[in-house]
Amino acid sequence: MNTSEASAKPYLVRALCEWCADKDLTPYLVVKVNDDTRVPKAYVNNGEIVFNLSARTTHQLKIDNDWIMFSARFGGVSQDVAIPFSAVAAIFAKETGYGLFFNAAAFGETADGNALSASSAARKESAPPTRSSHLKLVK
Repeated sequence: MNTSEASAKPYLVRALCEWCADKDLTPYLVVKVNDDTRVPKAYVNNGEIVFNLSARTTHQLKIDNDWIMFSARFGGVSQDVAIPFSAVAAIFAKETGYGLFFNAAAFGETADGNALSASSAARKESAPPTRSSHLKLVK
């Protein structure tokens, strides 16, 4: 993927995590579990899992441009978690519900995980449905 096709999702997730920390809010991350995610399977519900990304619940949280990685305790047992950004469905503040909910096609990714250009994603999102006109041109 070239630089012009790089997803903004990692930057938005980092920004919302920082905003939550500044406002003393709890950042929740919704993940669509797939073969690439490394999560505790016992906590997956309907193919999704929700994580609290606050500093007090995660250890060694690292959010780079490709992955979110951290350790956390689940049922008293420390486990490593690794989430590719293609699996991130949302990030929001638990207390307010404010955040971002990602739709793969609308936010720069196709179903196969490839990036769309920003302009094509915007056109897809903003284009009104096409209908043929009921008006006729009379000369």
